[in-house]
Amino acid sequence: MSKRDFYETLGIGKNATQEEIKKAYRKLALEWHPDRNKTPQAAEKFKEINEAYEVLFNPEKKSAYDQFGHAAFEQGGFPGAGGPFRGTRTYQQGPFTYSYSTGGGDNPFEGGGFDFGGFTDPFEIFESFFGGTPFRAKRQPRNAVYSLIIDLRDAVKGAEKEIEVKGKKLKIKIPTGVDSGSRVRFGDFDLVFEVKQDKKFQRDGDDLYTSKSISFSQGALGDIIEVETFDGPVKLKVLPGTQPGTMVRLRGKGVTNIHTKSTGDLYIRLQIIVPTKLTHEQRELLKKLDESSPKHSGWF
Repeated sequence: MSKRDFYETLGIGKNATQEEIKKAYRKLALEWHPDRNKTPQAAEKFKEINEAYEVLFNPEKKSAYDQFGHAAFEQGGFPGAGGPFRGTRTYQQGPFTYSYSTGGGDNPFEGGGFDFGGFTDPFEIFESFFGGTPFRAKRQPRNAVYSLIIDLRDAVKGAEKEIEVKGKKLKIKIPTGVDSGSRVRFGDFDLVFEVKQDKKFQRDGDDLYTSKSISFSQGALGDIIEVETFDGPVKLKVLPGTQPGTMVRLRGKGVTNIHTKSTGDLYIRLQIIVPTKLTHEQRELLKKLDESSPKHSGWF
């Protein structure tokens, strides 16, 4: 049976960037990981997703695949002295069986073997996306896995929660920066987090986005306004002549990355409110303003 096209497997085009490849993999791996997906085809689907990612995320392997297709990774299929992908070994982790082509060593993860896009071995790929400690084949027993739904504020700032595991109440500390799908180990069990959507803030990676409404006069004349952040309210200067939809960045007011500890930014979109009801005096003032302004200057 011919293998499915790797780009089709991840649902991306051939011109996809590494970031787009990573996002596509993250979404599909979370959807099809057998710890969460109990359908019979989940394990095989998850294996296909990993195989596609391992090739397309690595520029060298992606180039070979674009030129020769699946033949680049079959024994004798890559041009030139047998190619760097000689031999195949099979490894098993839990319910999954993986086959990898190697460059001649006994261990496919050491010396001349497959480069998993900067990962030490393929089992680190999933864990690196969702947090927790990377696992290796036959190294340690799998922990019990539970899910926990939290608010965006708890994900951004961290929190202490009381949970119940096997009839026992436990207090845990949620690390700052967790996201939906983050997996964190707590002793003999793991937690996979799901972060609820927030009414005021939207999250994109380590950055946060929100909107703030200002009046027409504030946008035209400028003002000092107060905006909400997860660290409390801050003062923000609105420049004279601010246009609708202007985006203002507050550095370091985003999310602290759970792995790198770097902090993203908070972006505030300024929405100018045009009044729908005006007094007679207000109408006259706006008419005078319009008459004194260059035509088509774009006041509204």
